[in-house]
Amino acid sequence: MAAAGVAGLAVALTACGSEDAPSTSTSNSSGAGAGAGGDSTAEANGGSTSGGAGGTAIAKTSDIPEGGGKIFEDEGVVITQPEAGQYKAFSATCTHRGCAVKSIADGVINCPCHNSNFSIADGSVKSGPATKPLPAKKVSVAGDSITLA
Repeated sequence: MAAAGVAGLAVALTACGSEDAPSTSTSNSSGAGAGAGGDSTAEANGGSTSGGAGGTAIAKTSDIPEGGGKIFEDEGVVITQPEAGQYKAFSATCTHRGCAVKSIADGVINCPCHNSNFSIADGSVKSGPATKPLPAKKVSVAGDSITLA
């Protein structure tokens, strides 16, 4: 009887997981947060961050090179500095097929799956096959700390 319950739970969890995003990079490094982790999942998938996980510094300004950026896989976000002192944030999930972007070079955010490239300034598509920009995320800077809003 217990085995049937576990199997049913596994099916339910599998169904929930496949609906969120095609990406399989789901790390729960902050699984001890408020709720059941729903807030961090929403953030990683470009959803609303209306409470809970917002306000945690994820980087220092010195971590983000001018004219480049850094990918934060656990948070599912890319933070860029297109010009000195100007910080931008975007979803780290490619809008083409949901792969995680993997590198930033020459002013573009690169997706390795099908070679889509996105601008570090506004997330717009520089080359496809992606046709939609990376969704912007809100970021704030206080002193030398960068925080997802």
